[in-house]
Amino acid sequence: MSKFDYSAPAELYMPKRNVRQHKPIGYRRFATAAEAIRFAVEDFPTARTFGPWMQIGDERFDWEEIHRLYEGSDYPLRRLTPPT
Repeated sequence: MSKFDYSAPAELYMPKRNVRQHKPIGYRRFATAAEAIRFAVEDFPTARTFGPWMQIGDERFDWEEIHRLYEGSDYPLRRLTPPT
């Protein structure tokens, strides 16, 4: 199994709408996968309910995989909360 490249550019998709704000959540592009992962887990805590997924090149990662990468020992950014 190859090591995950946290420095690769990433796209984050949240296909459902935020009902309270009446705005589509949609799509965000990040310079690095680490930033996309941090946004999904820390900055948008209700992300799980919207069914987010991250695209890096030809690979697609669902919420469980995003969260697993965030909790990984090789995650390069400082975490808001320690891994569980």
